[in-house]
Amino acid sequence: MSLGGLFNARWPGVALFDLDGTLVDSAPDLAAGVDRMLIYLGRKPAGIDQVRNWVGNGAAVLVRRALAGRIDWEPARPADEALFEDALAMFYHYYGEVNGEHARLYPGVEACLSRLQDNGCRLAVVTNKPERFVAPLLEKVGLANRFELCIGGDTLPVRKPDPTPLLHAMTELGGRRSTTVMIGDSAADVGAAQAAGIPCVAVRYGYNFGTPVDALGADAVVDSLAELL
Repeated sequence: MSLGGLFNARWPGVALFDLDGTLVDSAPDLAAGVDRMLIYLGRKPAGIDQVRNWVGNGAAVLVRRALAGRIDWEPARPADEALFEDALAMFYHYYGEVNGEHARLYPGVEACLSRLQDNGCRLAVVTNKPERFVAPLLEKVGLANRFELCIGGDTLPVRKPDPTPLLHAMTELGGRRSTTVMIGDSAADVGAAQAAGIPCVAVRYGYNFGTPVDALGADAVVDSLAELL
């Protein structure tokens, strides 16, 4: 389905994109940051395959999953919070050193963004990644000039799947629910779009904790953003 098909043959006026797992495969850099953090703590590295299944809810949740060694981490005991804070600081440090070094755009991304802009669509990134890492990553992968607005996971008091970041970005870019689309790869993206009352496209290739996205209820599911052209 083309994006125009979601809006009665018109192109959307505003398109909101998730970042990790939607525009960019950043798992190699995230895994490097996680593994260096774990080694710093005297633990075995997790490896990229494991980290891919942990990405999607922001850095703090990623670190908690890494410390627990599983996706369904349980709330830490008060005595463990000092360990978590230390681990999070180390992850930020190590990930900051490699952010964008091995990240790559997914096929179809540049063509999709170009077509949207050619049709007058205004673009924003709405991600759960901490804001400090968003601009450097976009710069490294050549997308820095594509987006008018970037909302990180700590830009606002809440993050996806709360709809507030999507509604904030939509409003800032002069959009309406009827002419705005969210494009992402996870339950957080689809849930936020549904709560915001805007159409959503889900990509199958991203990070959804190893679970297929087809059953999430997105308005369209694609294998490449090129399918939206």
